[in-house]
Amino acid sequence: MLKKVKSFEINDLPIRSKIIVLLLVISILPSIAFGSLVNMAVDKIIEKQASEHTLQLIGQANKSLESYGETMQDVSYLISFNPDIIRFLHGDEDLDSNDNYLLKKFLQGFTTVNPEIAGILVINEEGNYLSNELYPRNIKSLTEERWYQDAARNKGIFKFIGHPTDRSLKSHVNYTDNEIVSGARAIVDPETEKVIGVVLIDLKLRVISEIIEDVRLGKSGYLMVIDDEGEVIYSPRGSLVDSIQLSWFKSDSPNSFSKKINGKNMQFIYRKSPFTNWTTIGVFSTTESVMEVRQVNFYIISILFIVLAFVIGVSYYFSYSMSRPINQLNSVMKKVESGDLSIRYRGTRADEIGMLGRSFNNMIEQINKLIALMQIQGRQKREAELQALQAHIKPHFLYNTLDTINWMSRKKGALDVAELVESLSQLFRIGLSKGNDIISLEDEMEHIHSYLKIQSARYKDKLNYSISINPELNNIKVVKLVLQPIVENAIYHGIKERRGPGNITISGEEAQGNLVLYVKDDGVGIPEERLCKLNESLAVSFDSLEETRNREAIGYGVMNVQARIRLTFGEPYGLSIESEQGKGTIVKILLPLNRKQ
Repeated sequence: MLKKVKSFEINDLPIRSKIIVLLLVISILPSIAFGSLVNMAVDKIIEKQASEHTLQLIGQANKSLESYGETMQDVSYLISFNPDIIRFLHGDEDLDSNDNYLLKKFLQGFTTVNPEIAGILVINEEGNYLSNELYPRNIKSLTEERWYQDAARNKGIFKFIGHPTDRSLKSHVNYTDNEIVSGARAIVDPETEKVIGVVLIDLKLRVISEIIEDVRLGKSGYLMVIDDEGEVIYSPRGSLVDSIQLSWFKSDSPNSFSKKINGKNMQFIYRKSPFTNWTTIGVFSTTESVMEVRQVNFYIISILFIVLAFVIGVSYYFSYSMSRPINQLNSVMKKVESGDLSIRYRGTRADEIGMLGRSFNNMIEQINKLIALMQIQGRQKREAELQALQAHIKPHFLYNTLDTINWMSRKKGALDVAELVESLSQLFRIGLSKGNDIISLEDEMEHIHSYLKIQSARYKDKLNYSISINPELNNIKVVKLVLQPIVENAIYHGIKERRGPGNITISGEEAQGNLVLYVKDDGVGIPEERLCKLNESLAVSFDSLEETRNREAIGYGVMNVQARIRLTFGEPYGLSIESEQGKGTIVKILLPLNRKQ
């Protein structure tokens, strides 16, 4: 048969383990929760700070670009206000070669003052142009090119074109298309509001690179610039992203978006310049911000480990300080269980454990007192038995003498005397009972019957009696001589004091698992005040037979019966008395229903 395995219960754990677990739970869980909250807060703060820092750098870069853009725009305005330029745009035939030379010198002055300008070209609607740095590559009219058409459509508003593409212009310095960005502005006749020409200005790309290339976002992040069509204006060498798609810019997430490019998670933060219509974008890998968060996480986890080690040490110390006195008290209790009642709990603690230890010591003191009391009672019982044995010596001699008188009376024919002597002899025989304190109910009834026969012979017609006991109760064991003192009180204090003959009835029954004997007389009864004192005396517990000699309320014999019953069987067994003055008295004797010796 398989043995059933007991399931685990928290109450099975030692108190030291419970204290350790409790301290760990109430300290580690809040620490973990706090660390998680700090981690989340730090993650958000780092992300916010990175975004704000990048936007600040982008704002500064945009301001620098707008400054150069404003310079290009101002140059275009100054050129358009020059009267000779206006004459040239209108196709004035009076302009000679010297005038053209002076106009070129005028344009050259702008490139000298503003070295960031790579070249300036002024062209009228007929395709004639003025420039010191730029010249056509072929005979194709420049008015047919895209940059001219875009500028003409803007009606005098400066427009940033970006990198030139498919342009039939060449620079003396031989700048490539990727090394310059262009801007153009149409010159409009204020009277006819007709475009009479376009001013084209090329800006060196190195100006933009000088502004942006030193800006670093983290370890590998950088800034790049694109135009309104997504064309890259500037991107540093070794950039992580080659091109930007306009579809990546979502209206629901302004200023930032994330993309996975070439297996890397990239973060993009951008801001568009309303003047240049260009967008400056900060590009960096999200792993760099994650590394910062991981570093913070490392510090948090390190602090948690330190807290954990501290809490474990503190929990072990507190659990030991709390469980040690409990274990000591448990050890003392086990010694007491083994029978050593001299052991005591030694401790000066003022807490609950100390109080429990002192209560335990008081309990041991009480147990020792009870054991001493039981020893005293046992010794007193043995003394009482010795006294009873000594008292039986004379009744034994008297019993033998009465037996001799009985046979002599029968021999001489005095049968009444012989019967009386036989009853007296029987009385003494049962009283001796070979030294036994416990006898059968049958013997007790025979004893009281012999006593009543003697008393009837003495009082003649004054005393009548009857005994009614169920024969099934004859084998019940009772304390001997419990009826004789009660019947004696009934005769001397009840029947003898009344006028006329009196009756004594002795009966017994089984009730609620106990044996109940009744001694009833129709004597003078007991006064109410004396009856109260009598019952109060019977209700008092008896620690020894010696105390029965000090009970004067009802006499030594009745108190001796009560004491012997209580000392033998304990409470609630014993005597109780009911009486009504002038009508009689009933004494109830409650005994256990014991069929064994």
